[in-house]
Amino acid sequence: MVAKTMEELVSLCKRRGFLFQSNDIYGGIKGLYDYGPMGVELKNNLKQAWWKSMVYERDDTEGLDASILSSPVVLKHSGHEDTFSDPLVDCKTCKARFRADQLNNSECPRGGLLSNCKVKELTEPRPFNLMFKTAIGPVDDGSSFAYLRPETCQQIFTNFKNILDSTSRTVPFGIAQIGKAFRNEITPRNFIFRVREFEQMELEYFVKPGDDDLIHDAWVQKRLNWWGQQGVPMDSIELYDVPKEELAHYSKKTVDIMYKFPHGVEELEGIANRTDFDLGSHSKKQKDLNIKADVLENKNSNSKLAIQDDNGDWVVPFVIEPSAGVERGFLAILNEAYHVEQLEDDKTRVVLKLAPHLSPVKVAIIPLKKNNNEIVQLAKNVKNDLQKLGLGRIIFENTGNIGKSYRKHDEIGTPICITIDFESLEDKSVTIRDRDSMEQSRMSIQEISSFVIKKLKS
Repeated sequence: MVAKTMEELVSLCKRRGFLFQSNDIYGGIKGLYDYGPMGVELKNNLKQAWWKSMVYERDDTEGLDASILSSPVVLKHSGHEDTFSDPLVDCKTCKARFRADQLNNSECPRGGLLSNCKVKELTEPRPFNLMFKTAIGPVDDGSSFAYLRPETCQQIFTNFKNILDSTSRTVPFGIAQIGKAFRNEITPRNFIFRVREFEQMELEYFVKPGDDDLIHDAWVQKRLNWWGQQGVPMDSIELYDVPKEELAHYSKKTVDIMYKFPHGVEELEGIANRTDFDLGSHSKKQKDLNIKADVLENKNSNSKLAIQDDNGDWVVPFVIEPSAGVERGFLAILNEAYHVEQLEDDKTRVVLKLAPHLSPVKVAIIPLKKNNNEIVQLAKNVKNDLQKLGLGRIIFENTGNIGKSYRKHDEIGTPICITIDFESLEDKSVTIRDRDSMEQSRMSIQEISSFVIKKLKS
């Protein structure tokens, strides 16, 4: 059962330390969020799962962590300086700003809420550059600046030759990167779905022209399978084959994985066939490369981003790009894991049924009595032994209220709770509680490690 409303997820996130409004004590900044103790663990676990799948479990991929600041010339040749904008309109009365393409009509959406805001008093749409600009150097005179990157992929393309030269890779191969991107959204919305600072998980997979269609189809299926492993089922997903008139300027074909978010069906991940546009755009001597995409003449590059075929001819690889937003993945996984269950005593419990590898806390160790030194010390010993296994975060939960501790860890998705009680002092056994079934069983301390390893890998 997924959450009925976004408000349920927002409440849980703040209550249990997943997400906070950034700069909250000063009123906050719209479109910016801070990840709390539980949120940062879930977020990191999601990124690690993606990295494991894209890099560690493949033999044809290298990783990259590139600079956040981008040279204007890079974004000129990528097309961002000319195309990366949204249509902006202002209300002439209330001065509120909106994206013109998100309005149902030509009226100010706030017209019915503000008595002094007249309907149909919007300015003409004008382009609004979504990129954040920052000065470089000691003098802010506008002559030396960079952009905060609006996407992570361009530095992958500009590092293509560096990675070829420093590794033994040949086409087909991929370059993976997880990193921050920044877009000055006019109207951030729907919690963390659309924000101004976010993270992308992107793979740029380089292939020979002619092989791109089949490889693109294969990557769509791979990404569907991966989301299923993260707890996002197929019945919550729709595939959207982006029509030609809606494709990005670089795209030959794009398939969007659409997810049923609480606010509606929207993009979770896009898998694009970017053709040879990107490497071709950033290459020198473009006329010698038989580039198939329409690219801007480049007189700035000092590198030929191409490979030689068996005949010695230079060929610019095509690029297949699976690109997913971390925040959107976080939200989808949280939504799918959210369950409200009716208990026998006419009470309810909220439980996050997260896949164990994603759970922020893997095991909670709970002393039955917080002021009993022997019980507390034994609990700490068990915690320290489990932490050494390197399975993730293990928490020592010494609240003195076993019921509240269980409910807390249900809400943050902890798969296993281990209670240390008076009996533990006598027979060296503990109570194991399962998150999903709430079943409890006794187990010797010596068996805990093997049990936890097996449980978390199931």
